[in-house]
Formats: sequence, C-alpha cells, structure tokens
Amino acid sequence: MEENNRVIQNVIIENRKKLNVSGVKQVISFDEETLLLDTALGRMTVKGEKVKIESFDMQTGDLTAAGTIHAAVYMADSNSGGGFISRIFR
Repeated sequence: MEENNRVIQNVIIENRKKLNVSGVKQVISFDEETLLLDTALGRMTVKGEKVKIESFDMQTGDLTAAGTIHAAVYMADSNSGGGFISRIFR
C-alpha cells in the first residue's frame, strides 16, 4: 500500500491586512517590506508595507503577520535552472 505523504499548507490573507501561514519551518529573513519563509512546500516571499510578525510557533509551524500585504509568492527551486549569472553564460 502507498503511504499518504501529502503536505497540506494553508495561506490565508484577510483583507490584505493579516496573513496566516501554516507549515512554516523557518523565518529566513524579514523587515517591514519583505518576509522570506522556508515552508513545507518551498520558499515563500511575502511583500508588503509595515509588515510585522505577530506570532510564530516553531512547534506547529503557524505564522501570523500583519501589515499591508501586496503579494505572497512561492519561489522556484534553486536547483531548477540556476541563477541569473548561470543563464547568461549558457
């Protein structure tokens, strides 16, 4: 029988003012404009204004941030094609 190893991650943005993310492994970096998160489904960048982390529970992986949220984007795998410099020299 095949095991069910599906990862479920929730990303909820409430009225562009509050962000709730489950499955966060680590906060890599943050400031008032950018959050860089390592999540169960890959790296995520959150862009906004006056963004503050309200809570982060490392045991459960639940993160809550507040501010004006402009975007939440999963980043491509770093092994998938190299960076800008490597593409120039192909």
